[in-house]
Amino acid sequence: MDKVATIISSDRLGKILISLYLISGAASLAYEILWTRMLSIQFGVSIFGVVATVTAYMAGLGIGSLLGTRWSQQVRHPLRLFAILELCVAAAALAIPTLFQLMDVQFSALAATTGFTGWLALQIIVVILVLMVPALAMGAGFPLILTAVQNTTVTLGGIYGINAVGGALGALLPLWLLPSLGWLTSLRAVALLGIVVGLVALWLSRQKETESTSPHLPIERPAWKWLLAYAGIGAGALMLEIGWTRLFGMVMLRTEYVLAIILAIFLVGIGLGSLLARYLVKEVWFTILPVLACAFAIASLWWVPELSAWVEGTQFDSLLSALLLQGCAIASLTLPVTIVLGAWLPLFAAKLGNRFQSGVWLYGANSIGAASGALLAGFVFIPTIGTSLTIIVGAMLLLILGLSWSRSRFAWASVVVLGIAALPVTEMNPVPDLLPNAYGDARNLSLHEDALSITHVVENSDGQRQLLADLRRMDASSDPTAVVVQMNQSRLPLLLHPEPRRALFLGLGTGISAAGSLPFPELERTAVELSSGAITAAREMFAPVNGGVTDKTNIYRDDARHFLMSNRESYDVIIGDLFHPDLVGRSALLSRQQFQRARSRLGDGGIFVQWLALNQFDVTNMKVVLRTFREVFPDAVMFVDAFRLAMIGTREGGISSGQVLQNLQRMSASDSNNATGGEGPWTWLGRYWGAIPNFNVPVQDEWSPVIEYQLPGARYAGELDMSKILSWLLSIRPPLVKASNALLVSEKNFPQFEKAYAATELAHRSWVAMLQGQVNEGQRLLPLAYQANNRDRWIGFALADGVLADRAAAKARGLNERQLYESVLRIRPDHTEALRGLWHLAQVAGDEAMVKHYRDRLASLSPLDYELRTPGEFRKSK
Repeated sequence: MDKVATIISSDRLGKILISLYLISGAASLAYEILWTRMLSIQFGVSIFGVVATVTAYMAGLGIGSLLGTRWSQQVRHPLRLFAILELCVAAAALAIPTLFQLMDVQFSALAATTGFTGWLALQIIVVILVLMVPALAMGAGFPLILTAVQNTTVTLGGIYGINAVGGALGALLPLWLLPSLGWLTSLRAVALLGIVVGLVALWLSRQKETESTSPHLPIERPAWKWLLAYAGIGAGALMLEIGWTRLFGMVMLRTEYVLAIILAIFLVGIGLGSLLARYLVKEVWFTILPVLACAFAIASLWWVPELSAWVEGTQFDSLLSALLLQGCAIASLTLPVTIVLGAWLPLFAAKLGNRFQSGVWLYGANSIGAASGALLAGFVFIPTIGTSLTIIVGAMLLLILGLSWSRSRFAWASVVVLGIAALPVTEMNPVPDLLPNAYGDARNLSLHEDALSITHVVENSDGQRQLLADLRRMDASSDPTAVVVQMNQSRLPLLLHPEPRRALFLGLGTGISAAGSLPFPELERTAVELSSGAITAAREMFAPVNGGVTDKTNIYRDDARHFLMSNRESYDVIIGDLFHPDLVGRSALLSRQQFQRARSRLGDGGIFVQWLALNQFDVTNMKVVLRTFREVFPDAVMFVDAFRLAMIGTREGGISSGQVLQNLQRMSASDSNNATGGEGPWTWLGRYWGAIPNFNVPVQDEWSPVIEYQLPGARYAGELDMSKILSWLLSIRPPLVKASNALLVSEKNFPQFEKAYAATELAHRSWVAMLQGQVNEGQRLLPLAYQANNRDRWIGFALADGVLADRAAAKARGLNERQLYESVLRIRPDHTEALRGLWHLAQVAGDEAMVKHYRDRLASLSPLDYELRTPGEFRKSK
């Protein structure tokens, strides 16, 4: 009877412990994802946060498991020590955010004396050391649990597999928690789960049947060659993980979402593989598995263009459906690799003898090797040989080291075969292959890849060039309309300052935005740009459209956050460039802390402007950003330039029409005209949108972000509706008289301001009507806006485009093609399509003088235009 009871007790204990370890694995991986998110504050959208977290985790797990082997032999109640460690990890999870906030203050102080590279290296070292502490405790738990279950029916593959499955669930858990609870609350919820695991394990350790009454056998170390081989497999596995995170993050969603999905797939595969290992006992599997792992890893590179094209062409109903479908697509090729990785631990342990004892040593060696692989991938291989080749190196490591356990000599021929199969995919696919819908007729001009970013420059069939950051995020274009939009980003703040002498551009991009400052000949320009690929592109590939502004600008390759902390210079104007706010880490550039840093670098009377693209926001998240800006700049105001909103704050005082006029009066007539983009001062003042209201919404904080969790869901739900946000902006625009008083418009100048202000209002109402399908109302309002202010570029172009598009109406009025083009030019003399049409007509007529006239005018507006090149030159460049 006692024997039966003991068997039942052991069986029940095994089930309880394996369930507990599943939950422990879930909590551990949820911590990893959430801490990676925290590190995006330090490292932004780059892979550094992922590498630092993964390195700390794997090194901690490996060293901890080796330490735990000794502890498991020295304690009477291994489960009790496991419980204490789980509670310590939960406590560390709650304390780490506070610790990092305190460290952030110290980093800010060190930034002033440390270059960007040193500052980044210091943060990485500190992060790894801090996160290794809880990871050590997690790693030590593995041999302790193995010791606790050694008298039960639980196997090594079972406990390892169930923990991995729990880890997969934990990796996905933050995808649900973050949008609902935010970062800090999510972390506290997971810590609570860890506390529950610790308390249950502590309770179990006090029960009679869990006491360890038999002596523990010493755990013998396997031969070093097997430990080193399995450590190398761990390195190869993490090279794949880091490479896949980088690669799939480029073609899919944000880094933290992709990391969660890839980790989940990794762990599901490891769990399945370890559970399936009991059926893979034949010697032939030691040959088959390495070949399968390497083949599927290389195949994932072949599959990237298809995945990217599918993602580009698919309309997802929600963020959840996007995550699920894209995750399944990734799993179709990566899951076979991870199943092999999961099967190897129990298989290798069985091959070496005592499963539990060998398993502990192998687990530790593999984890330490994985930490080395993460560091090599992130800081050595990706910056030097690129992401694709890094994945291939990882795949070949799995093949070669996996085959070292095989007895088949013929299997080594697969190294040559798979090496040949990898040759065509050693370099990243060109953009037209990855995004055929958007860039199918384009060609790659350049690709620059480093640890911080992937930067493409592509050339469209019309000759215009685009700068792509991480593939899907178009930073800038040489298209004439886009050039004006970018130049306006510096025109407005420089006009508002009465006498700007020093300007700082937070983001260089193509250099076109900075080119808007060229009419200010005495201006000292400084630009901060993190992407070295963008700096090179601005100098070499966008010089024809940026006026060679890079030669007249002090350019620093630095993070905007670090530059503002380390630089002690003051500036008259600081300009925050456009960026994609829903990318992980980027929302920190719209945080209270970042605005405070910018304010601290403003000189007396200095102006800071942060631009926002209206199509990237819904009303709720726009209010969050506006309120956050107002927290730092209480007297902040808004201007709206077509579909771009400028938040403008001053260190002291405000802005006025008199300052703008004073600024222009000291300039030559030509510079004055160029400084306003030919639109005149009143057009710009007419885009005034009033003081930022005090909205009752949360503030965007680096340590408590809001928008980066809400915006992706809003985007997939179709809530980024331009008509809604324009309608809302119209509803909060101040009346004419209030705006006039705020800008101190004199009585003499009031009529000019009134016309410009009314024109902006009518134009926006016209665009809202058009977007809502009220075409007739939109067409009625647009001519009224043009009559009020015919110098407004956006109004003129909207009207001119409408005239050019309605050829039937022109024909009904008796206008021929030449007269149609000329009527368009009377509205906008810089309309490129009308100039192109007249150029073609002059060519047909053989009028060489007019051919040159129209060609020169077109070249001044669009110097990269395809038709302006000689056919031979273009064929050569192709």
